[in-house]
Amino acid sequence: MTPALIFDLDGTLVDTAPDLLGALNAVLVHEGRRPVDIDTLRHLVGFGARNLMAEAFKMTGDPVDAERIEGLIDVFLDHYRDHIADGSTIYPGVEDALDTFRAEGARMGILTNKPHDLTLLLLSKLRLDTYFVTIFGQGRMPYTKPDARIFEDVVREVGGPGAGALMIGDSVTDVKTARNGGAPVVLVSYGYTPEPARTLGADDVVDSFHEIPAVVRRLLGKG
Repeated sequence: MTPALIFDLDGTLVDTAPDLLGALNAVLVHEGRRPVDIDTLRHLVGFGARNLMAEAFKMTGDPVDAERIEGLIDVFLDHYRDHIADGSTIYPGVEDALDTFRAEGARMGILTNKPHDLTLLLLSKLRLDTYFVTIFGQGRMPYTKPDARIFEDVVREVGGPGAGALMIGDSVTDVKTARNGGAPVVLVSYGYTPEPARTLGADDVVDSFHEIPAVVRRLLGKG
């Protein structure tokens, strides 16, 4: 029996902030606002385009109402789709770890609140899609992280828990998802959470993805 390893995407496997914030700045310029610096809003990347946009408009002038934001989402998504892998990069150690897990027979899946079509496009552009048995982005099901049902769905599709299921992510949402699904969770410290990862209640936190295989083996009782 092999473990089911469930990975978050943005801020965990891939640094997507450059292209997401590039799309945000395209919206700001479209609306006559100044662009914002990438580091200013990096911590909000994992909380969706609407939150990003609301904060960016507050920083660059008058706030924008929710109805107007909905109308600007199409501008954001069109730009992001066309530039989805221009500046996004796979974090160091990710491909080595995925190669290790694949060689050991682990079954892997993606579980992200990134829109499903954009998730598929990004993974394909970065040639990461072949590592995963199944991919769940927002919209594939009518519910999202941290709902226990979505965790159970992705675990079921990778072939069941086998020797155990484990979540690997970067945020409190990933911790809640794992807990709701009755699974351990490992966080990376370099992700997009506004709170320090070590304060979020994960079973372990790593500073480099190179550490992930050893931590996973320990948590699943294999090392």
